[in-house]
Amino acid sequence: MIIDTTEVQTINSFSTSGFFKEVYGLIWIIPILTLILEITIGVLVIVWLEREISAAIQQRIGPEYAGPLGILQAIADGTKLLLKEDLLPSRGDIRLFSVGPSIAVISVLLSYLVIPFGYRLVLADLGIGVFLWIAISSIAPIGLLMSGYGSNNKYSFSGGLRAAAQSISYEIPLTLCVLSISLRLEIGRNDQVVLPYDSDLDSSTVDIVEAQSKYGFWGWNLWRQPIGFLVFLISSLAECERLPFDLPEAEEELVAGYQTEYSGIKYALFYLASYLNLLVSSLFVTVLYLGGWNFSIPYIPIPELFRINQMAGIFGMTIDIFITLAKAYLFLFISITTRWTLPRMRIDQLLNLGWNISFTYFSR
Repeated sequence: MIIDTTEVQTINSFSTSGFFKEVYGLIWIIPILTLILEITIGVLVIVWLEREISAAIQQRIGPEYAGPLGILQAIADGTKLLLKEDLLPSRGDIRLFSVGPSIAVISVLLSYLVIPFGYRLVLADLGIGVFLWIAISSIAPIGLLMSGYGSNNKYSFSGGLRAAAQSISYEIPLTLCVLSISLRLEIGRNDQVVLPYDSDLDSSTVDIVEAQSKYGFWGWNLWRQPIGFLVFLISSLAECERLPFDLPEAEEELVAGYQTEYSGIKYALFYLASYLNLLVSSLFVTVLYLGGWNFSIPYIPIPELFRINQMAGIFGMTIDIFITLAKAYLFLFISITTRWTLPRMRIDQLLNLGWNISFTYFSR
């Protein structure tokens, strides 16, 4: 029997390429699973921090029985919601009712793809990174509107309409803040006051962080655009539907808004989406205005001071992640404190703030 060597080489190359494709597919799953695990832990920490800070503000004890210092209380609540009965409205649209919470969670999870936790710790370093986040986040109100309409409840439908109106009102100033940072980055790169008509704006999150690392913390966009930072901060709170901007689920007016008819796992998805969105907004505030993973004193870089660059890469990545999360949780502390400090706004005040006051600033 004569064996053709070309056929053998073809079979070996095919099997080898298929093997490497399978290995590459498995390796690609590892960072995604790691990011999901980090996000889950981050949400649990946020829930625990919110309860502890809220208890301190209101002079209460807070959670203390579920684990040491009550750190297992969020896990206990999540387990309880998973085990509760999933009720469906008898006269509602079951398909819209069931798909709405999933859209709200998935749209927020996709935003983590472009968030850098370090110099090379990002799943997708895209040139449209920040604008991709804004585009993806605009899908979440569609899920809330579907949930409100599918519930066949006037309170739920009113909450869904409020969520859509609020999102449209505050995504425009949010986009203008990001656009101003991208313009400043492009002007600084080209050394031109007026950009060419065909120039491409770079909104890569990694490039935005690197552009702020030149002069230490004095190079942060917080000092270059302080009013833009305040507008972005307010718009982020409105996007997260946190007090004083939680009009879509105002319990005094709408029972629970678009969540009124939900229970069990579907209610847990809304609960999860709100905290995921809060963490995303905190991380983007860190990336856009607080220098991301960079933390250095002018002319005395912290990595060179502690010789981090000469140490193992894993230790340097750990320092980058720690600095990024420390800045993000500082914003979280501000948002949690705001929730128990300021009263809820009326819907007309909310829309007036989003359309008139913000556009007055940007028009100047």
